[in-house]
Amino acid sequence: MFKGFRSFLLRGNVVDLAVGIVIGAAFTAVVTGFVSAFLTPLVGVASGAVGDFTQKTFEVAGTRFPYGVFVNAVIGFVLTAAVIYFAVVLPVGKLQDRFQSARPEPAAKTDCPECLSSIPAAATRCSFCTSEVRKPGLPAQAQALRSH
Repeated sequence: MFKGFRSFLLRGNVVDLAVGIVIGAAFTAVVTGFVSAFLTPLVGVASGAVGDFTQKTFEVAGTRFPYGVFVNAVIGFVLTAAVIYFAVVLPVGKLQDRFQSARPEPAAKTDCPECLSSIPAAATRCSFCTSEVRKPGLPAQAQALRSH
């Protein structure tokens, strides 16, 4: 029982996933710190506020609604998403495009007149039903000479 559990834990993808989660949590802390230390105060300067909306509330029928906490969370989310997109996703996408090899064009296909299977356009015989495929533009005599 424990041997199976140990092999499950030590499989490569489980370890990779665990490392990815730990790195992701650490990166989230760094980005959250950057947003709260630099970007949220800039929003406050631009809006004429302090940059910390957590104290903002309104009251209805004696019940207090701390909408500032929600506003702060939304600002933090949008700024975090922007930082992650422009600092990680966009550069990594450009690097992948740069180093990704060009994909070869797929060979042109045509349908076999006998079995209607898709075969390469340059084929002279169908790989499925083995019937000869006549090439358009070549006279019938040239076709007959090619087949003998």
